[in-house]
Amino acid sequence: MENSVANCMENNKSAKKIMFNMAWLLVLFSVIFCQQISARHINDKIQLLSDGWAHVNFELNGDVQEDAFIKLIDQANMVTSNYPLQADAWTWSGIIKSSFSEVSRGLNTLSYAKSAKKDFQQAIALNPTILAGSAYISLGVLYHKMPGWPIAFGDDDKAEVLLKKGLENDPNGKVSNFFYGEFLFDEGKYHQAKKHLLRAKQVPLRINCLIADKHRQAEVELLLAKVEKIIAQERRR
Repeated sequence: MENSVANCMENNKSAKKIMFNMAWLLVLFSVIFCQQISARHINDKIQLLSDGWAHVNFELNGDVQEDAFIKLIDQANMVTSNYPLQADAWTWSGIIKSSFSEVSRGLNTLSYAKSAKKDFQQAIALNPTILAGSAYISLGVLYHKMPGWPIAFGDDDKAEVLLKKGLENDPNGKVSNFFYGEFLFDEGKYHQAKKHLLRAKQVPLRINCLIADKHRQAEVELLLAKVEKIIAQERRR
């Protein structure tokens, strides 16, 4: 009788242990599933920012483009507000704002450039290697293209440091090599610029960035033609 009671108690303990382990497994699977759904949701929102930027930046112009950029900036602000730890969201927010600052004809152009600068710095603080160092590249371009003090914060020395960091993260990228090549062209370093532009030209177009890459390829080829023309003229002298 005592053995029967002991066996019954032992069986109850084993059953409770199995049920406890199963409950924890269900909780664990639920957490993993929710994380996967959340990650997919975030990625979808960031892809919408990327696609929206490519369309607005390369396929629109004039007032239509400005209005579309303002709406896209609102979307980017919402994404960074909802997902403040997503470095790629901050990067795309900065890219959208800096692109708008280049085409905007309003008086608040500088404020958008400053906001873009903060977004890139936030992305770098969270994850400097996100999107193959795009935050470094874009911030370097911003420093290079903005006027210097006292008008704005432009600084070619800072620009070169940042562009080189971007290139370190993506040594064979189309964007990283194009923008560093453009910087070298503006600095009058034509032979170095040609090397990076040729590298950018050879990079295949990406399926998920087809609009942007097609237009960037055209910019690469146009600048490369200018560089080769200047080098040829220098040889004839």
